[in-house]
Amino acid sequence: MAITVIVPTFNEGPNVAELVRRLDEALTGMPGACVLFVDDSRDDTPSIIEGVAAAQAEHGGIPVRLIHREVALGGLSGAVVEGLRAVETEWAVVMDGDLQHPPELVPVLAGKGIDQGLDVVVASRYIGGGDAGGLDGWWRKVVSTSSAVLARSMFPLRLRNVTDPMTGFFAVRPGALNLDLLRPRGFKILLEVLARGPKPLNVGEEPFVFGERFAGDSKATFTQGALYLKQLASLRFGRMSRFAIIGGMGAVLNVAIVWLLEMLGMDYRPALVIAAAVTILTNFLLQERFVFRDLIDQGRFGFWSRLGRSVAFNGTEAVLRSIAVIWVVEAAHWLPVVAQAVMIVVAFVLRFVFHSQVVYRPRRTQPALGSAADDALGATAADKQVQ
Repeated sequence: MAITVIVPTFNEGPNVAELVRRLDEALTGMPGACVLFVDDSRDDTPSIIEGVAAAQAEHGGIPVRLIHREVALGGLSGAVVEGLRAVETEWAVVMDGDLQHPPELVPVLAGKGIDQGLDVVVASRYIGGGDAGGLDGWWRKVVSTSSAVLARSMFPLRLRNVTDPMTGFFAVRPGALNLDLLRPRGFKILLEVLARGPKPLNVGEEPFVFGERFAGDSKATFTQGALYLKQLASLRFGRMSRFAIIGGMGAVLNVAIVWLLEMLGMDYRPALVIAAAVTILTNFLLQERFVFRDLIDQGRFGFWSRLGRSVAFNGTEAVLRSIAVIWVVEAAHWLPVVAQAVMIVVAFVLRFVFHSQVVYRPRRTQPALGSAADDALGATAADKQVQ
């Protein structure tokens, strides 16, 4: 089994020798296997890689290749795409250079892809046997989990079999990809691979334990987080934008009802309750028709079950929001209409995620069955928007 291990690096010199040593052991007896570093470093990392490559050649170890980029176009994601263009083997495994991704799992990922006829095998921290303990601190764990949930909410069909779309550790069959469609940015390339293209990929998962960094510091920054949100927007804003439009219409309706009832002499407290009930039902019916229609047949619940879950969540959210509005009006002396509008905006993302991941969540499929047309059409439309 010939595998190319693609390792995008940026100032990872202290990790190189240990990474290659463990990959050498993991890939022993696999002719044609090699390690390809695609390096954007501004320190001595390239010379360290060249030294390790020379030592491997002298001792007959796994071959080590280096592509050093003077211009880091697309960041680490761009480095991965450049590496995929240079791959000559049927399978490639993408992994970080900091040893938080266990090299011993490389042949397991590629082997699973070959045995099951898959296009991509994702190393997941969030399925049975996986663990994200190596993330630095509780905040990064919260951000990672939240980011994954948001991505799966925006691509419920393409990511229906993927629990960890944020991982940087995965095996891929380059022949299944159209690399010209990829628009890499930042360091989250897997989502780009899975979401773009004219048809969904056959995806499987393998659990892994996210380890501690061997050396160096994390490259995750606020800027990278902003790039991730920009990537999500460029890939797919269609479903979320339709949800937002309906939510915006509901917000206008909600505020208008509160205003009208107050003008008719009703106290704002019952006005809030009536406005919430009307907009919850109206929003649900519009979302059924214009936002989640393609998920209904593939979902887990029937109409009345969906309605019940939607009403229960939105009702609970509306009660909590109304309590917050009352408190703000009484304590901070905000105008009721202003307070209601602010709270509606705050609740938007939570409602979208709940409906995508609970009310309309698609049933998991066997990878070979593929996905449905909406995500394919959505990704194609996104391709045109980015070009």
